Amino acid sequence: QVHLVESGGGLVQAGDSLRLSCAASGRTFRNYLLGWFRQAPGKGREFVARIGLSSGSTYYVDSVKGRFTITRDGAKNTVYLQMNSLNPEDTAVYSCAADVPPVGLAHVTTAYDYWGQGTQVTVSS
Repeated sequence: QVHLVESGGGLVQAGDSLRLSCAASGRTFRNYLLGWFRQAPGKGREFVARIGLSSGSTYYVDSVKGRFTITRDGAKNTVYLQMNSLNPEDTAVYSCAADVPPVGLAHVTTAYDYWGQGTQVTVSS
């Protein structure tokens, strides 16, 4: 059974930075992708970024490119999301997800079976 635990959320001001962590456990994660998604109040869950836990390949949604960076520590099975230049539109519950999504579907929530509990990020103006 895969277990994902996020941490690092909080309340910050516009322009500040935060680093989220997602620790994965429960199995060998060869070929797995780990994705970060977010859900703002009243909105659907949105893809943010993903990384291959073995390959290290990354992909971002356009709205965070140049501001967010996803990295991994393979030895710890932990993925980080460094978020810089935060703005109020980034306010959401951020969740990590892990799986081996079909090719081309790494940005789709239903392609992931394993999810963390989420961590709140609030950015004040």
